[in-house]
Amino acid sequence: MSELLKVGQIVNVQGILGEVRVYPLTDYKERFEELDWVYINENREEKMYIEKVRYKNNLVLLKLKGINDRNTAEEYRQKYLMIEKENKRELPEDTYLIVDLIGLRVYSTEEVFIGSIKNVIQNAGHDLYEIADPKNPKKSIFIPVVGEFIKEVSIEKGFVVVKLIEGLIE
Repeated sequence: MSELLKVGQIVNVQGILGEVRVYPLTDYKERFEELDWVYINENREEKMYIEKVRYKNNLVLLKLKGINDRNTAEEYRQKYLMIEKENKRELPEDTYLIVDLIGLRVYSTEEVFIGSIKNVIQNAGHDLYEIADPKNPKKSIFIPVVGEFIKEVSIEKGFVVVKLIEGLIE
């Protein structure tokens, strides 16, 4: 059985006819138009078919089959919409799923271990890798995800190589 990927989270309801507001966990929110169905959380028994997709600001509004009123829709608030990993979209070169980056070991170009990626923060300009500092668990190190700093990413081998400049890590 394949791994499941989160593609969105139901954050609220929309109207009285059972639509849900979904915060997309993808930078290509139109991907919901390509899906016929999603799983709710990791429950493979709960497959929900998508009847309608529309957009409001940064949210996706979905009408899921079987959810026909506001009260039923409320029951799904905060639940995740998931797909099987093999159904993911083909990504452009040098683009990675956040779930694949989490946990990768990060080394400097001088082969010094810096820490492991614990989060990817998505910003308008560029993403940031949030790296857990092995010397201080309460501290995070932030590396901009730009070519100047990111020299190699190997999902298969489980590591990232970054070029450090003075002041980047204090």
